[in-house]
Amino acid sequence: MRLALLAAVAGMALALPAAAQDLLVRGGTIHTGVENAPIAEAVLVRDGRIVFVGAVADLPDAPGVETIDLGTAVMFPGFTDGHAHLDGIGQRELTLNLEGSASIVEAMSRLSAWAESHPDGPIVGRGWIETHWPEDRFLTRQDLDAAAPGRVVLLGRADGHAVVASTPALEAAGITRDTQAPTGGDILKDDQGEPNGMLIDAAEQLVAALMPERDEAARRAAYREGFAFEARHGWTGLHFMSAPWADIPLLEQMAEAGEAPIRVYNSVTPDGAEALIASGPRQAADGRVITRAIKMYADGALGSRGAALFEPYSDAPETTGLMQMTREQALPVYEAALRGGIQIATHAIGDRGNAEVSDWYAEAMQAVPQGDWADGRDVRWRIEHAQILKPEHYGRFSDLPIIASMQPSHAIGDLHFAADRLGDARLDGAYAWKSLVDRDVIVVGGSDAPVERGDPLIEFYAAVARRDLNGFQGPDWRPQEAVSRDTALKMFTLWPAYASFREDELGTIEVGKRADFSVFDRDLMTVPEADIPTAVPVMTVVDGEVVWRAEGS
Repeated sequence: MRLALLAAVAGMALALPAAAQDLLVRGGTIHTGVENAPIAEAVLVRDGRIVFVGAVADLPDAPGVETIDLGTAVMFPGFTDGHAHLDGIGQRELTLNLEGSASIVEAMSRLSAWAESHPDGPIVGRGWIETHWPEDRFLTRQDLDAAAPGRVVLLGRADGHAVVASTPALEAAGITRDTQAPTGGDILKDDQGEPNGMLIDAAEQLVAALMPERDEAARRAAYREGFAFEARHGWTGLHFMSAPWADIPLLEQMAEAGEAPIRVYNSVTPDGAEALIASGPRQAADGRVITRAIKMYADGALGSRGAALFEPYSDAPETTGLMQMTREQALPVYEAALRGGIQIATHAIGDRGNAEVSDWYAEAMQAVPQGDWADGRDVRWRIEHAQILKPEHYGRFSDLPIIASMQPSHAIGDLHFAADRLGDARLDGAYAWKSLVDRDVIVVGGSDAPVERGDPLIEFYAAVARRDLNGFQGPDWRPQEAVSRDTALKMFTLWPAYASFREDELGTIEVGKRADFSVFDRDLMTVPEADIPTAVPVMTVVDGEVVWRAEGS
């Protein structure tokens, strides 16, 4: 089979897996990710494992093996989305998607159209963000009421840390001017002291009961959509953050049935902590789905001013953000996880949130004798996002150590408002990828989809360019924190493998490892930076199976 690449690939489709897991890939450019042998001419796969990497002249005989000639395409070790929400990605594809709305007017026009075509039941959507809107404000209940009169409407902000509710939704939930916000949340008010519809972080739970019930068929449909989205963008795996504990058996069943085209490494919601710690790590379908971590939340998000800061927000001096968890809540889970061999991944965005979590990690590790740690010293605990740090706290990541799981696209979106939220001085510790890498910290790259689009090309570009998709950076955006392309490749291949305890099986193209490959139509390591996000995925290979290919290729 020869991949005939066009200047642009017009269509994309999930492909049926190849009949066998034997494969020969040659031609084009093959980046192995191996420092002393970064380029290869050919790769041979037997039973899903790599058995040869090297020059065509040295290829062993491989009669009858399906051969892929890359032509002008370029192959990499499989890209792994180190932080994403698989269920949310699927739901985004099935519900009202407000991504890319250029204004409140446009967002509400989409809502009106959705309401007309879906006349029954509550309306649920997400993806709006106000940072580029000419109105320069959050949505309110009045906006929703005008666009969808009389309807229960719940629209999540892109960051997932705020939802705007319509007046009927607030009434159905019993939220009034006298309702007290739960700990770790906020109910925003208008000038008259009435709820304006915006519910921040923990306050989102006040309307959770209004969400439509999702039976197993609906959940399975969402996961299928999520898998399809990730595969067609070139991801061979993802670390599923906040995986619902109740959905783990479903994901395992889908994997055993061949319905999980890419790898999933689950970090479960806290309600599953006790059960997972008791059972220990679990896996299905020869490791296609692995569940080994617990996802905790320390604070909120920067955009909705929920990230916990040491000093007040520069553009809202009345608040320093919201902590979602206390030391007394965190330490028992952390200590039990050490004894049970379960990885901890804690969301922390603000400088205070990150400092608290690193303190709690250190305290838990001191409280539990090392001889009682199921994994010895190799616990590989993570902080998810690690967006705003005090530079004097970088050493906490290298000394403990802590894996920094970061999403480059956050930096190229947040650059348009982070300076307003933080002021200039605190940008010294913002999205500090290179400062951490220079201290030998493992920095895992991810997308946080559906918060962001979930495109590996955008993430790779953001890491090396530190500019938005229009090429804008601004004079104060710390360009020195951009990373090299070699580092960016590790952020999406080898380092996610390490963060999921699979660096011996994944992350590079080497003999003995599993045959996971991402193929794009151009060389991300050499093309001009501006051309990276316009590249096109061509093929996704997992365990030697072509699980997706571009139409016409």
